[in-house]
Parts: sequence; structure tokens; C-alpha cells
Amino acid sequence: MNNKWVSAWITGASQGIGRALAIALADTGVRVAVSARSAGELYRLESEHPLITSHPLDVTVPEMTAAVLETIESTQGAVDLAVLGAGIYEPIPGGIANPSVFRRHMEVNYLGVVNVLMPLLARMKVRGAGQVAIMGSVAGYRGLPKAAPYGPTKAALINLAETLRTEFSGSGVDIRLVNPGFVSTRLTAKNDFSMPAIMTPERAAAHIIRGLEGSGFEIAFPRRFVAWLKIARVLPYRLWLPLARRMVG
Repeated sequence: MNNKWVSAWITGASQGIGRALAIALADTGVRVAVSARSAGELYRLESEHPLITSHPLDVTVPEMTAAVLETIESTQGAVDLAVLGAGIYEPIPGGIANPSVFRRHMEVNYLGVVNVLMPLLARMKVRGAGQVAIMGSVAGYRGLPKAAPYGPTKAALINLAETLRTEFSGSGVDIRLVNPGFVSTRLTAKNDFSMPAIMTPERAAAHIIRGLEGSGFEIAFPRRFVAWLKIARVLPYRLWLPLARRMVG
């Protein structure tokens, strides 16, 4: 039985990291509410584990996120861990992408997190307790080719998590940032370039849980790949831009 969390909520849980994380947490005895737009996938997940309950949700609708949170807390108790991982990804060169692609990425990846955060943080602040993990990405560290619609949303989430971590310091509300590298999912299957150090969703979920059980702010993995990218963050543009072009051929 997990002694750290009793009730968890995971958005973007119909596939990939979110799904693996829901199963891993439920296996330790945590009651896990899972949300995503894909109701069918959620119901299948719910049928596989007695501690998982499905709550279909479109995170771009603020009123819907507040209503779902109310339902979750009224049925399984106060959420003491929330992992906000709903997101979309289209690897499109920025110069040819339609503006609607950029808008959709921002609506889902960034504003979707904000829509969940606002009612969630309001409740946690009153209770003086709770843990929130915001799912960023190493793609938010620096601008990468073919990530023009996606990368800026993750950069925004990194900035948001840093801001909230400072603002909620001492409140009892624990803000964390998760920055995964490449994980084998339906989203990364769209890439047409080599993805170094790619891992399974199950392994990524294990990294996240270990990180959340610790005290560090950022949970970033795999370690060697992340270390290289952190060095890349401080490279001058005259060195970084040629490297970025080479990364995706």
C-alpha cells in the first residue's frame, strides 16, 4: 500500500505515460481518477483495475474541468496528487504550419493545464496540502526544428511551474515539473527522425513516481540525454543552431 498518496487524478491518461502512471499508482493502492477526451480508452482502463475510475474530460473547457474535479473529490476524496499530462503533438515545420495548429497546441497543452490548475490549486490551498505535477518536456528547453507548434507550449509550462513553485512555497502545496525525453507513444510515432534514449511508458512512469516520492522540483529523464540538453541550453546561438539542424537531419 502506498503511504504517500490516497487519491490521485491524471489527465491525458488514455494512452502513453498517463495510462502507465495510472496503472502503476493503482497497483500500489492509490485510488486513481483518469481523464482524457477518449472515453472508450478510459473505460477500458477502468475495467482493468478496481481502483481506477474514468472521468472523460476536454481540458479546453474550463467549466468542465471544475465539474469533473467536483465529481472526483465527492466520490474518492480530496485529490492529494494530480498529474497534468493532457497534450497533443504534431511535428510540423513552423514555416508551413497553419496558424490553427499553433492555436490548438496552445489551447490543449498550455491552457488545458491552466484550466485544471485553477480549481485544483484553489482547493489544495484551502486544505494546505496536495501535490501537482505539470508535464513539460525537454522539448521546452530550446527551440527545435519541426517542434514550432509544440515546443513553445512546453517552454510555457516550464515557466509556469517555476513561477507556481515559488508562489506556493510554504503553503503545503507541492508543485513539481516533469520533463521527459523521448517516450514510445502514439505521439512520438509521428516522428521521422532518430530519437535517442527512447523508453517505454512504463519506464517513464517509474521515473516519475520515484521523483514525486523525492523532494526535487524537476523530474527529468533519461539522465544522460537530459544532461546533454541542459548543456545545450547555455550554448551560444552560433553553436546551438547548427547542432539543432543536425539533430533532425
